[in-house]
This record gives sequence, C-alpha cells and structure tokens, in this order.
Amino acid sequence: MTFAGQIGVFEGHTDIGNPSRAGSVLHETNSASYVVAGGGANMWFTNDALHFVWTKVSGDFALNTGIEWLGKGVNAHRKACLVVRQNLTPGSAYIDVAVHGDGLTSLQFRETEGGMTREIQLPQKQPARVGLERQGNTFIALVPGADAGDKLVPAGAFMRMPFVGEVYVGLGVCSHDDAVLETARFKAVALEPRTGISSKPILHSSLETIAIASKDRKVVYSVAGHFEAPNWSGDGASFIYNSGGKLFQLATTGGKAVAINTGFAVKCNNDHGLSPDGKQLVISDQTKTGKSLIYTLPVTGGEPQPVTESGPSYWHGWSPDGKTLAYCAERNAEFDVYTISLTGGAEQRLTTAKGLDDGPEYTADGKFIYFNSDRTGTMQIWRMKPDGSDQEQVTKDDFNNWFAHPSPDGKWIVFLSYEKGVQGHPANQSVRLRLMPLGGGPIQELANLFGGQGTINVPSWSPDSRNVAFVSYELINQ
Repeated sequence: MTFAGQIGVFEGHTDIGNPSRAGSVLHETNSASYVVAGGGANMWFTNDALHFVWTKVSGDFALNTGIEWLGKGVNAHRKACLVVRQNLTPGSAYIDVAVHGDGLTSLQFRETEGGMTREIQLPQKQPARVGLERQGNTFIALVPGADAGDKLVPAGAFMRMPFVGEVYVGLGVCSHDDAVLETARFKAVALEPRTGISSKPILHSSLETIAIASKDRKVVYSVAGHFEAPNWSGDGASFIYNSGGKLFQLATTGGKAVAINTGFAVKCNNDHGLSPDGKQLVISDQTKTGKSLIYTLPVTGGEPQPVTESGPSYWHGWSPDGKTLAYCAERNAEFDVYTISLTGGAEQRLTTAKGLDDGPEYTADGKFIYFNSDRTGTMQIWRMKPDGSDQEQVTKDDFNNWFAHPSPDGKWIVFLSYEKGVQGHPANQSVRLRLMPLGGGPIQELANLFGGQGTINVPSWSPDSRNVAFVSYELINQ
C-alpha cells in the first residue's frame, strides 16, 4: 500500500454528516502535523458529524499522533480522533481512538452500517500520544507504556471489526456542538504499514467493567499475560481474580494487584468467590490431589479449610444465608450440580440428566439456583429450586449459553454466549455477554468480545447491580 497524497500522507478531507460549520485542515509540513477544525453535533448513536482527513488503506497499518486542543473549547465532550471508516456516510461502520476535551480517551466503534456506537474507556487520561493499529480484523488502542519510554503499547482496549476491502483511515474532529468549530493539532502524525510481525502472537488480558444501562465499557487493568474470572467484592472496593494458580486482589480504581495468601493452595483455578457477608473466600484448588477440591479461607488470606472430600469439584455459588455451597462435580464420569454444607459432610446431587450440568448459582432471595446444561443438545441456561426440584429451561436459542449470574438486586441474569458450533467453553473465541430479566423476557447483548474461558466464570456483579466485571482477551502480534 502507499500513502502518497495531496495533504501529507492523506488524500483528501471532507465534512461527514453535514455540520452547519464547514471544517478545514492545515498541513504543517515542517513537523508532520495537521491542524484540523471540525464542527458537528456528535459522533455517537447511529450517525456521525465531523470533519475527516483521510486516505484509503488496505492491509495492516499503524497510525499514531500526539493531540493538542487549540483554544479553551465549548463542550467538554468535543473529540479529536484517529479514525477508520468503511465509507464516508454518516452511519458508516467505524472504529476510532477518541481524545475528548476533558481528557477522556476511549476506543469507540460502530460494528455495522447504521448500528449503535459503543465505547471502551481507557484508564489513561489525555495521553501524550495515542495510536490505533490494525492486525487483520483486530484493532488495538495504543498509549505510551509506563516503563517503555515513548514506545506505544496496547492500552487494554481491543475490538474485532468486519471491514470489507479498502477502508478510510485518518484524523477527525467533532465539536459536539453544531454551532461552533473546535480545533486540534495532531502532532508528528505517523501512518505506516504494519510489517515485521512476529509469527507467535502474545496474549493480552484486560479486566473491564460494563454498565448495563449504557453498555459503556471501561478498562481497569491490562497486562501482557493471562488472568481470569474477576469477583467484585461486597464493599465494591476491589476485584479478586486468579492467575498462574494464585489469587490476586486489585482495587476497582486499578493500580497494582496484590497476591492473596492462600497457604498450600497454589493451583487455584477460576472457580472462586466471596461469602455473602464478604468475610470468607471460597476457592477451587488441585494442589493436594491433582483434582480440584473446594476450600474456604478468610478473605484477607490464610490456610484453606477443606469442604469437599471428592474431586474434581468446582465451586460456583454460595447460598444467601451463607450456609451452603453449590458446585459442579464429576462423579462416575458424569458432571452434575451438587450442594454441600459450608462445614462439609455429605454432598447432595441435584441434577441427574445425561451430559454436562455446570455453573450453579443462587438468586439473591435463595429461591432458585441457575445453572447451564446441554441436556437438550446445546448448552442453555436452566433453573431449579435449591433442592433440585422443578428444573426448567430459561434460554432457547442458537447460542451455547454458559455461566448465568443473577444480579444482587434480583432483576437480571448475565451470561456468556458462544456460537452454536463451539463445543465446551474454550478460550480465545468470539463471544458475547448477554443480559436477561430474571423473570424472563427479551435478551440484550451487552458486549461482543474475544474471550470465553476465564471471561466471566464466577459471580461478577457490582454490589449495586449496575455493572458487571469481566476479562477480555486478545492475541497481539509484536
């Protein structure tokens, strides 16, 4: 591909969406910078209004720049963006890295022509430089690394976009007020083909939250490496997740994760959680026998106390009164749902259907246990009473649905959906987080992401039932 154009590396510029005030661009040839003025009411919902400086690109590329707002500005939500669009219509599918007037920086995207815009907010505010890189259908937001000097590194926000053929790549400014123009300088712009990619991609993991009302996503923590399954603490102050056989605690504001002392248990998997009063932690660990067993310990750490004698046993739910644990276990080559007293003893088998019954979790009022079962041929969400009676199917669609988590306020379940042809719950798949009223009703799609195993295996609602925590993944070539 080539970038020879009429305006530096760009071919042209245009207003999109008919802003009432025409935009403009000035190329500062001595510094490879561009001063772009743009109007327009917004870049959001199903259509956009902005001034766009563009070139047509096919193949992988990396675009990066520093962004400086010129003038005080009228609206804090004005946006200066690195933009990729399928076409120049207002409702085009697009993805961008947008730096707002108030410093908010996010990866915004519209997956289909005329569809709704969504965003993933980055933890970094007004970074010195931002980048947007394409690797196949994967788009990666980039910011300066904390320990990498000026080098740009993945910010933790990724999205796979199904663009077709050539795309329009460039710089955009939207004033967020159709009556005014806003101006930004894009400094030392670099647009280059993405070459020299390694043959072995590196897995990146991002702990995100999503607001169920707006469907806005926020990156809290991201690393090149693997972690799984965030629980949200009862006081709303921290997350607990597993990585490398250990558990870690992380403030909901981000920062540095701290290892939790789990004593001898150093092969913890992604089936862990907190007691209803927030004082105890339950883990599933295979250190002792090579098969997962369930233990409890203080939430502050300590020596695990055994609950189950037989394995494998994988914890999933804690009764609201704190007295009973629900779990999936393999006995006699069958995986079923069981319950057991917190103090151990005899386990009670609740399901007997052939196939896999997994992921049991109590509703907040204790009246039902939700679980997933493939007894009908595909994995679907079911529910039953706590004694195993009155088992009934909840979802009936063309997805494989896993890990239903009832919300603390008793209004919703959130669950993970794989495509119909996917067997089990593997990692590194295109999956969806979906939301359904607890009493039944239309299913909403919360997020489309790359993930699966480790994304949302455990209870992960915020205490106020407004947000859900999950892990998204991406395989990035270096």
